[in-house]
Amino acid sequence: MPHDVTMPQLGMTQDAGKIVSWLKAPGDAVTKGDALFEVETDKATMEVEAQASGFLTSVSASEGEDIAVGAVIARISDSADDDGPAAAAPAPTASDDLADALPDGTSVTMPQLGMAQDSGLLVSWHKSPGDAVKADDVLFEVETDKSTMEVEAGTDGYLAATLAEAGDSVPVGQTVAIISTTKPAARVTRSVADGAVAPKPVATPKPTREPTLPKAAQAAPPMQKTHGRILASPKTRRLAMEQGLDLSRLVKAGHPQPFHVRDLELLKALPQQSVQTPATGAAAARHLVAKVSGDALPGFTKWAAEAHGLTDTDAILAGLAGAALPKAGAVAVERFGASTTYAMPASRLLSKIAETDAAPDLILRDLRNTTIRSADMGAETAPVLTITTRRKGVRVTLDCAANQLDAQTAIQLLTNFAGRLDQPLRHLL
Repeated sequence: MPHDVTMPQLGMTQDAGKIVSWLKAPGDAVTKGDALFEVETDKATMEVEAQASGFLTSVSASEGEDIAVGAVIARISDSADDDGPAAAAPAPTASDDLADALPDGTSVTMPQLGMAQDSGLLVSWHKSPGDAVKADDVLFEVETDKSTMEVEAGTDGYLAATLAEAGDSVPVGQTVAIISTTKPAARVTRSVADGAVAPKPVATPKPTREPTLPKAAQAAPPMQKTHGRILASPKTRRLAMEQGLDLSRLVKAGHPQPFHVRDLELLKALPQQSVQTPATGAAAARHLVAKVSGDALPGFTKWAAEAHGLTDTDAILAGLAGAALPKAGAVAVERFGASTTYAMPASRLLSKIAETDAAPDLILRDLRNTTIRSADMGAETAPVLTITTRRKGVRVTLDCAANQLDAQTAIQLLTNFAGRLDQPLRHLL
């Protein structure tokens, strides 16, 4: 079945992209995942992958041409000879009566949070129909293959209509809400099953984090110290846990990391005699969130450097996290594609913390200096604490498998660490 190739939305403020170069020629055979073309935005130049296998046909955009986001620029067909016009977009299924019944206002659409994304799962609404909203208020949460993200309203007004319910899978670009300038007399609540709606002026929804990284960041050198960690997308980890699959078998078989969902088929095809019961198996996952009203770390690290000569901020961060562990262990601190593991001394003194090559008992992912505002990454080979920035303070999440930490220990770990972020001097008491 032919697949339309469209100009992706690589950033929330992007409304067009420039075709830098085609990496495949018309008639070429392509495989899903092949780099198809390069596109330039105001932030970076990125390669766009083919989302289906077949033959590249019906190329309608030239190199150097600016193309609107969502515009069809080519087709991946079953045959190299199929060079007809791209398929027209399906007509809206909603009746004119439904469309006419919608209030006037600015539409908020399902954003494209990644190049391979064609829909998003609406997880929950943070506002109810009739509520007043500000442009930077979180309107709803959306889940993609990679993560769960918060999406902001993008404009001031009143939430006059919600056109999708929690649990609905919404195509990218489809209207999910309407924000009016005045308080609505009648509030509209619908699901995706009620049909599509006529397009209205769009307020580009602004997630509280940037989901796609510039090409330079994507091409950053791999972490030198993985300490036995398996690199895989969150969805791949989740599916592997649900299906009782052991990703370490792919490592032993020599398949390159990071692993993606398509690699699970390779894993299933490995000889059955190599099957081992995975360490995490289908164990339930734990996901806890704590909100800290302030971020005292910058002031604390400055004081530690001036008063005690402790200049390794990652070691200090590892010490605060390690002090929250039930017993001394190793803590890996990750940021910007680099990872360093520190051994926690029995005394828990910051001055005694040193780097180690041991496998970590806890992973600390510091995302404060990124545009990411929330994260639900799933369980990994060790419990993971993730720090992200809020409007006021920081958010800390703990992800782990049930067999890594029992419920009480997980709660205590997150509570202790969040308390130390709020008042780092507690570590010294």
